[in-house]
Amino acid sequence: MTRTVGALVRATHPQPTLAVTAGAAALALATGRDGRGVAVVAVTVLASQLAVGWHNDWLDAERDAAAHRPDKPLVRGEVSRRLVGWAAAVAAVATVPLALLSGFPAGLVAAVGLGSALAYNWPLKFTVVSPLPYIVSFGALPAFVVLGRPDAGSPPWWLVAAGATLGAGAHFANVLPDLDDDLRQGVRGLPQRLGRSASTAVAAVLVIAVSALLTFGPAGPPPVAGIVALGAAAAVLAASGYWQWRRPQSRVAFRAVLLVALIDVGLLLVAGSLV
Repeated sequence: MTRTVGALVRATHPQPTLAVTAGAAALALATGRDGRGVAVVAVTVLASQLAVGWHNDWLDAERDAAAHRPDKPLVRGEVSRRLVGWAAAVAAVATVPLALLSGFPAGLVAAVGLGSALAYNWPLKFTVVSPLPYIVSFGALPAFVVLGRPDAGSPPWWLVAAGATLGAGAHFANVLPDLDDDLRQGVRGLPQRLGRSASTAVAAVLVIAVSALLTFGPAGPPPVAGIVALGAAAAVLAASGYWQWRRPQSRVAFRAVLLVALIDVGLLLVAGSLV
């Protein structure tokens, strides 16, 4: 039993699941939701992330086995595909009533975000519009958080745009390490079609755009922290781009994109306090 539970946890893609859940809870706190509201956001987003992770591994079981992925519990035979499929279904169904605890508008947005993420797993991951689910789901996340507040108004455009742009950048960056394996397995989303160099450049442009949106989007003068973060992000990307040009096989540009994405998350939390 313990082994099965551990395998189920590993099949959720635990690192991004925990990162997105923690980020959503932190944003809820930054935007002024009380303790109950923060807990509701965390549980809702966690259920949604569990559903997406399990659904992904359930769908990809045959491809992962063909690629000899030892990191996948399904490939190692530690958990059955049927159980992972049922777990995904239960988590997806649970997401909706949990999201409705934040009110109908927020619940509707959360349901759209979940449906979009599941649509990425199949069939959109294999198409030229593969960034679209990331744009929709990451844009829906801050909208869900803001709409669930007791005094909820419309979420500010710049916050939703920053979330959507960060999602698109995350898609291009996330694909880079497995791009060659994806092509061998017939996964031809937009990053795979553009290739490694172009996708790295697109990811860099997107994450710097997030920094700009969060710095100049809110009303009033840009915060000093935002300007400093924007300058730091630009410097990191410029330096990594030069290094990548000198050493094409290096992964420094990929790591730089991830670093700037982390800066963007910090800016997102700061900007959330201005909503």
